[in-house]
This record gives sequence, C-alpha cells and structure tokens, in this order.
Amino acid sequence: MASACCRLHQAMFSRRNDQTNPAISCATQPPQSNIKVVINGATKTIGRAAIAAVTRARGMEISGAVDNTLVGEDAGKVSGMDEPLEVPILNDLTMVLGSIAQSKATGVVVDFTEPSTVLDNVKQAAAFGLSSIVYVPKIEWETVSALSVFCEKASMGCLVAPTLSVGFVLLQQAAISAAFHYNNVEIVESRPAASDLPSPEANQIAINLTDIGQLYNKEDLSTDNPARGQVLGDDGIRVHSLVLPGLPSSTSVHFSGPGEVYTLRHDITNVQCFMPGLIIAIRKVVRLKNLIYGLEKFL
Repeated sequence: MASACCRLHQAMFSRRNDQTNPAISCATQPPQSNIKVVINGATKTIGRAAIAAVTRARGMEISGAVDNTLVGEDAGKVSGMDEPLEVPILNDLTMVLGSIAQSKATGVVVDFTEPSTVLDNVKQAAAFGLSSIVYVPKIEWETVSALSVFCEKASMGCLVAPTLSVGFVLLQQAAISAAFHYNNVEIVESRPAASDLPSPEANQIAINLTDIGQLYNKEDLSTDNPARGQVLGDDGIRVHSLVLPGLPSSTSVHFSGPGEVYTLRHDITNVQCFMPGLIIAIRKVVRLKNLIYGLEKFL
C-alpha cells in the first residue's frame, strides 16, 4: 500500500513539475534572403554608382548587370570597387532574369536605359516575377500610362521616378507648402551644360505649383521682355536658366511677400546624391502591386 502511495505521489509531483516547467523548443528561423538587384544600364555613370551602393547596402545584393558595353567585364571592377563581385556584365536581360527566377528570390530591376526600351524591360522583369525601378529622363507620359495599366493587370510593383534625389523631393514638398502663403514666385536654375531648358526639375516644380490653382506674380504678368525669363503655364510662374561650365546643377525657388523673401535651394554635386533614394526605393518597391510615380510616395 505504501509503495502504491509513493508511486501516486511521484506521478502527481511529476505532473506538477511538467506544468510549472514546460518544455522549451528552439525553432530556428531561416535567414531572410537578400533582395536580388539587377542594374540595367550598368556601365553608365549612375549605373556604376548604383552597383557600388547596392553592394554596400544591407539586405540586398547585385545579382545581374546588363549593358551593351564592357560585356564580360566584372561589374565590381567596372564600378571602381576594390574587389570583384564575380558578376559579369551581360547584354542579355532575359538570361539574367531567368537565373534569378530559378532561385525564387525576391528581385528588382533598376532601369537606367532609354525611353524606347522601358516598357519592354518592365514587362520582361514582371514575366520573371521581378519588380522594377525606372529612372529614365525624358520618358513620355504615354509610356508611364501604359506601364501603369500593365502593372495593375500583372499585380507587379514598379516605381517610375522623375528623380531619385531625396533632397530634390524635399525641395518640391517645401515649395508646395510655401506656395499657399506667397503670391510671388520665380524659379532660378543653373546647369554646367546646356540641355533641355527649362530643365525637367524646373518644369516639375512649376507643375506642382500650378496644381494648387493660384495665380502668381499678378503685378508682373507681361511676357514681352525676354530677360524676364520663360513663363511656364498660365499662372505666371517664371523660370530663369543659367548655363556655365563648372557650375553645380542647382535649383532655387524664390518666394516673396510683404517685407520678406523666402528662398529654397537644392544643389547636386555628383551622382551619389541619387543613391540614398535608390536604396529606399529598392526596399519599398518589392511590396507594391501596382505602379507608383514619384519617389516622394516612399518618403
């Protein structure tokens, strides 16, 4: 009898012990794989900078470099890095995308090519399950609209970025805020070389301010004097473009009111200014299922 009581006592004690000290299981989480990034237009100045920036960034890696020049060269060496990346520059985007698709990894194609090739490039990337970032100056609105329709149907993320500069996006946002408080505004820009003037940046600021619906510079609406700059739109916003070799690319927006002048300015000294915005865009675009226009949507 005593033996049976002892066994009962031991069983009860063991049960209590199991309840107060539950077994602990250590389930290891599989490491998250890096975002695979393909740079299309890899040998351009901005493409080389992008290769180096992505390589240094956490959570992503260069898995492909595409261009028609320096084919076969190592992407790291072409970008001025100390060590090779063992990623050759290829001139076949489909081949690069296919190798990434086989790994079933999350991927992004960064497109620095030409307006005429953007639509086909984004479609190719989507066919292999990769999102796209498009930074291609002079891209037409018709192309952006076609991309938007395609991405909506394909449920695939795409960013079309007029600029990748965080500073210029902040300048635009500050200019919109200021425009509600001032009735006089002029844009002054400087560029080291003549190109399309007024620049796309100046035009974008003018479009943003026009969308507010105000009429600016009411006391100086005349357009007869060429020295007064070009009027953009019908609301009196003027832009003055200064072109001198050696100048940084600079954009200033000058507002004035009674007794004060408020000036916003953004200078670009080299292509590195686009890299923080690019890294943000790569991290954000993989979560999208449609097209977004403008880096500001990610800030």
